[in-house]
Amino acid sequence: MSIKVGFIGLGRMGLPMSYQLLNAGFDLTVHNRSQEKVRQIVDAGASPGNSAAETTQAADILLACLPDIATVEEVFLGAGGIIENARPGQVLVDHSTVGMSTTQACAAAAAAQGALFLDAPISGGTERAASGSLTIMAGGSREAYERAMPVFEAMGATIRHIGPTGAGTTVKLVNQLLVGIHTIAAAEAMLLGAKAGADPALVFEVVSSGWGQSFMLDRNAPVMLDRNFAGDRVRMPAMIKDLGLVQDLARSLDSPIPAGDLAYQKFSEAVASGLTEQDPAAIVLPLEEQAGWQIQRGEANTG
Repeated sequence: MSIKVGFIGLGRMGLPMSYQLLNAGFDLTVHNRSQEKVRQIVDAGASPGNSAAETTQAADILLACLPDIATVEEVFLGAGGIIENARPGQVLVDHSTVGMSTTQACAAAAAAQGALFLDAPISGGTERAASGSLTIMAGGSREAYERAMPVFEAMGATIRHIGPTGAGTTVKLVNQLLVGIHTIAAAEAMLLGAKAGADPALVFEVVSSGWGQSFMLDRNAPVMLDRNFAGDRVRMPAMIKDLGLVQDLARSLDSPIPAGDLAYQKFSEAVASGLTEQDPAAIVLPLEEQAGWQIQRGEANTG
């Protein structure tokens, strides 16, 4: 008997994730506010869900990947939403990046319905979503995790049961803390090397083979070199949202995050300056303005 999967939220991550499920042969029902994306994947073989309620009722395992906390709480906890329509024993999975209070509220509401809830945030960006090689970090019961594993395996390469409810959310926020800090560090390093007279393309190549290598340097250096800062994959406000959640967690634990606080400040300033629609790699632009220098390919750099 095939697993019936529901997927709510066909955004930059959700749509390619849904295609991976479809390609793996799952009986897939999808729902999204924008019907254009629904029609696109329905043409490829998915079934349309006309509402969150209908999609939930059609699924053995219900997945959601949503853009912000307000939407997660509306779709999971609101009238006509996922949990109101959940069945005893059904597995509900939130792949969104949210705070601990939202995760705990969803888990408690699901338990009251007799359903199982997993906070299972993802990492890897649109590229890994499209290749089915995401990192998936799940919090919740072992039973729910094992039942969801065949579905996760269609979308991810690194899949871990982190621990009880909230553990997945915690690890994702730790991940986002490093993403924010490393994004700024990569911009600082590339700019410093360029202004000192080094070819920034060679700075990237050599540092990426040394101890200074990071995933965010590998991701963002080509964006800086190509000067293509359009936020087609992710935009600056997403960093502010995630780093704000990191701050909330750190404050609740009285755990200092000085570099994280600075990253939040710098991204907030960048958005306030008009970079709302830009990729997070564009954090280099205000640094370039302050330095009076611009990263360019090649050695001839006149600023």
